[in-house]
Amino acid sequence: MAGGNDVFDMTGRVALITGGAGGIARAVSEVLGARGAAIALVDVREPDLDAAVAELTARGVRAFGAVADITDEQAVEDLVDRASEALGTVDMLVNNAAIGVHTAPEHLAAGDWRRVLDVDLTGGFLVARAVGRRLIEHGRGGAVVNLSSIAGSSALGRGNFAYSVAKGGVNQLTRELAVEWAPCGIRVNAIQPCQVNTALFRTLVDTPGPEGPELLAHMLRGIPLGRLAEPADIAHAVLFLLSDASAMVTGAILPVDGGNLSLNAGGSLRAIS
Repeated sequence: MAGGNDVFDMTGRVALITGGAGGIARAVSEVLGARGAAIALVDVREPDLDAAVAELTARGVRAFGAVADITDEQAVEDLVDRASEALGTVDMLVNNAAIGVHTAPEHLAAGDWRRVLDVDLTGGFLVARAVGRRLIEHGRGGAVVNLSSIAGSSALGRGNFAYSVAKGGVNQLTRELAVEWAPCGIRVNAIQPCQVNTALFRTLVDTPGPEGPELLAHMLRGIPLGRLAEPADIAHAVLFLLSDASAMVTGAILPVDGGNLSLNAGGSLRAIS
């Protein structure tokens, strides 16, 4: 229930969500939209993006979609301007876009390394910079949530090298922006999910033969709660960090991981070996 003294009320606020056509982003947009926020989605997959915007519109949410490459500085500047023109000043950002290359470091091509860091780290910075600068120029506060990963704090191996390094960078980007922008009333936090049960993830584990089930079982052994995260789990954590309920929270890296990082604290891999 939005309105009144509800600290989760998003009425009059505008959220920009990158990677907006994916399963996590759709869950986030639905949760924020249900609380009254207008939603701007950006992705490179136009058909999926159009479908996501149509779903929000059908729910009565003010929604805007844009196809843009977040590694392109000018495209990012144009994106934020277009979203603001369509919906109002963007005062909430969810940096969700990410890619991965499953290659061991000794075989990782420099181009693949750069591409992962460009999307997962630099792209997030470029969008945050564009949103943050406009808020500061207008004397407005806001909130940013970066989607990190357990890989940002715990070496996963299994060819996740570039992705893990990028997510570690996302954690430090979060802390630095939080300190830099706190005097301006802009809070910056991050979420560290474990494996999330999206359609994309299911393509990894719902495969013929034993490899998929074995991989899933391996992952679940590392999650004390014994299940994958659902997109809604991530969405509700994002809602908390964007809302007034977390008004005194900035620079936090919040695990939404079913206990994975606690299990592996100190480098212990007993439960997942």
